[in-house]
Amino acid sequence: MIHDAELCSKLVLTGAIRDGLIEQKELARYFLTILNLSDQYKKWAKFSTKEDRLLSFIEHKVEDSISSKLEMRQKKQHMMDHTQDLIVNDVRGTIFDTISCFDGNIELEEDMIKLMEAELVALREAFRVPQGLGEYVYNRVSVKLLDLYRTGRLGHYTLDTLPLTLHHPL
Repeated sequence: MIHDAELCSKLVLTGAIRDGLIEQKELARYFLTILNLSDQYKKWAKFSTKEDRLLSFIEHKVEDSISSKLEMRQKKQHMMDHTQDLIVNDVRGTIFDTISCFDGNIELEEDMIKLMEAELVALREAFRVPQGLGEYVYNRVSVKLLDLYRTGRLGHYTLDTLPLTLHHPL
């Protein structure tokens, strides 16, 4: 049994321990805290232009309108697959936009919570999760976000802090 809550959270976040120990939304918030405090999101500035994402989505819609029904079904499934590049890039851009536009101090717990809630709301659209699911919406967003983290699509993170100085024997 693991008695350290932070260690347990890290192990569940990486998938080393089954997900049921921590609620998905709480685990997603834990990951978002790590992401928000890192500089990883700054690499995603190129994905932040909303016009580009909208144009890309429209191009896919135009292609759908001239395809056969089978092709349309396959493309729709492809568009809904949260691991596809188009959606991953939307997720990256959404996270970048949300953090960049946030005017609070993420060092303060209250502000960090506001930022995480804003991110989860914005990510619902990026993941194309329908609104009609009630509170289950954010569980679904959380599962998809954690999946992208675990597969490395949102970057790689060191979960443990490293000592500032390393002592090497000469």
